[in-house]
Amino acid sequence: MQPRLLPYAERQAPRYTSYPTAPHFNADVGSNEMGRWLSELAQDTRLSLYLHVPYCQKLCWYCGCNTYAARRDEPILDYIDTVLKEIDLAGDRLSAHHVTEIHWGGGTPNILNPEQFERIAQRLALRFDLTGDIQHAIELDPRYVSAEKARAYARAGVNRASLGVQDLNDRVQQAIGRVQPLSVVQQAVSTLRDAGIEQLSMDLMYGLPHQTADDLCNSIQLAAAMRPNRIALFGYAHVPWFKKRQRLIPEASLPGATERFDQAETARIELQTLGYVAIGLDHFALPEDEFSVARDEGRLRRSFQGYVIQEADALIGFGPSAISTLPQGYAQNAAEPGAWGKAIESGVFATTRGHALSSADRIRRRLIEQIMCDFTGDLTPLGGASACASEIETLAPMLTDGMVYIDGDQLHLSEEARPFCRLAALAFDSYAALGAARHSRAV
Repeated sequence: MQPRLLPYAERQAPRYTSYPTAPHFNADVGSNEMGRWLSELAQDTRLSLYLHVPYCQKLCWYCGCNTYAARRDEPILDYIDTVLKEIDLAGDRLSAHHVTEIHWGGGTPNILNPEQFERIAQRLALRFDLTGDIQHAIELDPRYVSAEKARAYARAGVNRASLGVQDLNDRVQQAIGRVQPLSVVQQAVSTLRDAGIEQLSMDLMYGLPHQTADDLCNSIQLAAAMRPNRIALFGYAHVPWFKKRQRLIPEASLPGATERFDQAETARIELQTLGYVAIGLDHFALPEDEFSVARDEGRLRRSFQGYVIQEADALIGFGPSAISTLPQGYAQNAAEPGAWGKAIESGVFATTRGHALSSADRIRRRLIEQIMCDFTGDLTPLGGASACASEIETLAPMLTDGMVYIDGDQLHLSEEARPFCRLAALAFDSYAALGAARHSRAV
C-alpha cells in the first residue's frame, strides 16, 4: 500500500446496503405502518421475498449476523410455525403476489431438515405467484449439506446456492471457530450439482485472525478450482462492541490496515487472473454470469444481500430481524426470536423499527447506490455540483489526491479510489453527522 492511502484504509464507513443505514432506523415505523405499506402495493408490484432463519448448529466467532445456537428442536419448530403465520399475515394484506426473487439467509438455512424446508416453501407457493423465471437462492453452511436436503431445494425451485467458505487454511479456521476441511466444501459442491443446482456462489473473507495474503491466495485458488459462478470477498468486520462472540478473537491476531489493504488487492488480482470479473466493491463473477452482464449494462443494485440484480419493486422480509424494503420505506422485525414470535402469534406484524423515506432520502439513496455500484454518480438530482458545496468540501482530500474528480455535475472515482468507494458515498450521507453508529474499516 502506498503510504498516502493508509489514512483512507483506517477510516470507518457503512457498507451502504441501505440508505439511510440500519443504525438510523427509528421506532416511528411499527406494525401498523408495515400493514398499511403492504396494503398500498399495487397489484402489478413485483415482489422479492427474504426468509431469515436465525439458528445455527454452532456459532462461528467471526459472524456479525443475528444468529442463535439451536441445541434443541423446539426453537426450530417454533420458528417454522411462526414464519408460516407471518407469511399468511403478509399474504392477507397484499393484492400483489407476483414474485421474481426468493432468498433464504441466516443463520444457517440448512439447519432445517428437508420436510421443514418444504413446509415453508409450500406455504410460499400457496400464498404467492411463483410462476415464471424466479431467482431462488439459499445460503448454506457446507458442513451440513446432504443429498436429501439438496434434492428438497431443487424440488422447491432453488437454482442458486451460496456456500459460506470464508477461508480454507486450517490455522485460520481454528482462529475463527469455523473448521471445515476442503473435502467438506468439495463434497457440498458435488452434492448440489448432482441435485441440479448448477449456479453456485462462495463467500471468502480477508482480514481474518492470523491470515496472510498467501493464505488468502491459497483459499482463492482452491475455491476457484471448483469453478463457482460467483465469489464474494468480504472484509472481516471486527465489531466486538456489537457482537460479543467476536471477543473470542484477540484484536492482536488481526492484520493491520496496511495488511488488510494488501490482502484485498492481492486477492482482487488473483481472482481476475483466474478469470473472474470484478463486480463493485467485493464481488467477482465469471464473464458469462449474469452479474458480469448486469455490470456492463449498468443494472447492478445494492441491497441488504449486497450487490444484486434487482428486478423486484418491493422486498418482504420474514423472520427475526428481517428487513422489508418497500416503496414507502424500510421496516425491520424484532431481532429477538421471542419478541418476533409473540407479535406474530398475536396477529400483528413484528415490525419494531424502520424508516419512512422522504424525497430527499430517495435522491441520496440513488446517488450512493451509483457510487457503490458504478463508481460514479450524477449530482444533478441534488441540484448539481454547485449545490453540493459541503459534500464536495468533505471530499477535498480525495479530490486533492486525484482519487475523486468532478466533471460538470458528474462525480467519478479513479481506479485507485474504488476500494474506498464507501468513503465517497459517506460524503453524501446526511445522517452520518448524527452519529450513533460505529462501522467497520473502509477496506
